[in-house]
Amino acid sequence: MIYINLQRFADRSDKTEKATPKKRSDLRKKGQVMQSRELPASLILLIMFLAMRIFGRSIYLGLNRLFNMFAFQNAEYNLQEPSEVMKLVTFVMLELLKMIAPFFIIAVVIGVLGSYVQIGFLFTLEPIKPKFSHLNPLNGLKKMFSVRSLFELGKSLVKVILILWVAYSSIRSEFTNILKLMDLGIGQIAAYTIDTILGIAIKICFYLLIIAAVDYFFQWRRYEKDIRMSKQEIKEEYKQIEGNPEIKSRIRQKQREISMRRMLSEVPKADVVITNPTHYAVAIKYEPKKMSAPYVVAKGADFMAKRIKEVAEENKVRIVENKPLAQALYKSVELGEAIPQELYKAVAEVLAFVYSMEGRNPLQEA
Repeated sequence: MIYINLQRFADRSDKTEKATPKKRSDLRKKGQVMQSRELPASLILLIMFLAMRIFGRSIYLGLNRLFNMFAFQNAEYNLQEPSEVMKLVTFVMLELLKMIAPFFIIAVVIGVLGSYVQIGFLFTLEPIKPKFSHLNPLNGLKKMFSVRSLFELGKSLVKVILILWVAYSSIRSEFTNILKLMDLGIGQIAAYTIDTILGIAIKICFYLLIIAAVDYFFQWRRYEKDIRMSKQEIKEEYKQIEGNPEIKSRIRQKQREISMRRMLSEVPKADVVITNPTHYAVAIKYEPKKMSAPYVVAKGADFMAKRIKEVAEENKVRIVENKPLAQALYKSVELGEAIPQELYKAVAEVLAFVYSMEGRNPLQEA
């Protein structure tokens, strides 16, 4: 009996979650983005060979005209004079540049668009920064014998086999026409050869483009797998963005305590505390100089209501029990706000009772 531990072949990675937008953004800043260089390169080659086949005749006529300028005496230039020779060379170079420029522009435009479509605009110097890990020979050996290297090797072999197969099948199909070339002139042989070569190249580029598209799909899947995150990493990231929940809870608790102390410090200044009597407590202050109506300086429910009453008793502030009024004030009036008009009469009666008990009149004091 041979014992085989199948767990060794299992994926022990706990990175099962998709990368968050923040991680993708951080990787983008480092230049670690999903980008295929083969797809734009294959497209460039295909379009370039197509353009050569379409505009081949005009290029041939242009090159033939330039060749004749050198091969035969040109009336416009005196080739016996060095200055005239330089003028002719300059003219030829400009003409060649005009022929090459469209192809160069096409290659640049497709290359830029291919990169922009994949990753958008991105400028970063992070990938070219020196890293000591790149100098480690062990890391180099791991990359050489990794699954990714084997995949790239297999892909290269497929490309070579494909190129040889397309070239062989194309030449084999043209074998009859090749035998007929012996009866044609040099110009016709050259034209046929160039046209055939361009046709084979276009076929090869078309198949390479398909391979590049398939490769792009696998690269995308591999990239998405490589940037996966564990649930713990997502939690840590959330803490960094939103803050530690425990710390935030403590901050909110401290804020409540500060707010409660500030509110309780206003209770001694109140004229009266209206209670439920156990569930609600609302402290009222009337200052004719500041406000045209009484306003709430403190309010609370349950434990807070108890504390308000305790502070009121300690500072000899009158406590009046009025259940409907206490509930109405607690639910409809915020701290620092004046009481609504519909509660004027009820509050006025309570204040009048308190003022008569204390023997004072706030209007006269004002």
